[in-house]
Amino acid sequence: MVFHIKYDRTIAPRKPDCHNPAAPRYALRWEQPVSAIISDYFAMQQNGLPLGRETDFFNFARESFADEDGPDTYEVMRATDELGDTNAVIVGYWVDAVRHARFCLRSELTAWFKSDARLAETSGVWRETISVPYDRHETIYSENWYRIGIGRTAGSTIVPITTNGYFGAARDRIPLSAIDPLNTPCSAPLQQPKETESKGKRIQIRAPLNMVTLRSGQYWAHAHQEQLEDYTQNMRPRLMTGMSYLLDNKQKTGTLALRILTNLNEDGSEKRETSVLAHFISMEHLESWAASHKTHLDIYKHAIAMNRKFKQEREFVSWHELFVNQSASFEYVNCNPTTGLLPFASLEGFDGTVATPLTKAVG
Repeated sequence: MVFHIKYDRTIAPRKPDCHNPAAPRYALRWEQPVSAIISDYFAMQQNGLPLGRETDFFNFARESFADEDGPDTYEVMRATDELGDTNAVIVGYWVDAVRHARFCLRSELTAWFKSDARLAETSGVWRETISVPYDRHETIYSENWYRIGIGRTAGSTIVPITTNGYFGAARDRIPLSAIDPLNTPCSAPLQQPKETESKGKRIQIRAPLNMVTLRSGQYWAHAHQEQLEDYTQNMRPRLMTGMSYLLDNKQKTGTLALRILTNLNEDGSEKRETSVLAHFISMEHLESWAASHKTHLDIYKHAIAMNRKFKQEREFVSWHELFVNQSASFEYVNCNPTTGLLPFASLEGFDGTVATPLTKAVG
């Protein structure tokens, strides 16, 4: 059995008639019904974060994740943000909402994160929790031999798809898009971000309905010389140009936050694997950039050219997982003002609040 949800369409698909993809692509399914998908990001932030402190944080999080209600899978990563601060990031993935809820109630990691002791530390901490019903997600993989992210959760499998190779394909892969336009309730254009200081504070934000969270990955550990050089000299510069454009044009593109994450080995050394974690105010904003702006078209065209050149011998893997949020919770303590959704905390639709300190701190 391969589980999937499909609705009778009331909204026309974006897929052109008689479309045949130029290159094979794959998507995730599960062997048993899945009602919810959760990705929960925990991070420590500091300018010049000492390696020892980063290691202690990761080890503590790993121990907490080993609990019986811990995630199916997790990854450790590092990012340098817009102000140059180091962010040590660990993300856990669940496909059981009750197990995740029990973890949130009982784990040492969440108790540590909630403690008022975090308010007085030199480092910042943040948490971004994405939890969506199955019908609000989609995935795509360029190859079927490598999995990452939710692709490593229990019971998952890879299947070939034909909803790829045209603009609007990502939307078509979201089951709910068959009956829901997935519009944002927020006013257009996106409001001007405002600086929100979280030093000594705990800022909690509820994301707007239909905010999009995209994690888009690049894996080149298996690439030999020719394809390795193509990635480092051709594809990666195009990717970085595109990400810089989004960061520099947040209002125009609907980009709320964007981080470039590097996956890490157990010893803290970097893997030959990265991903971009970004939040957009709506699918429409993301689609507009992807379909029309030169920075994305350059990425897209080069990827197609390399697929045609190497065919089954392709050694570079690209992939993404996309979630259209029904509700998502974000929390920032002692973080710099550009972190995540902090710049939008006071704006319409984001429901940003300063949490009242607990009367009893957990150490």
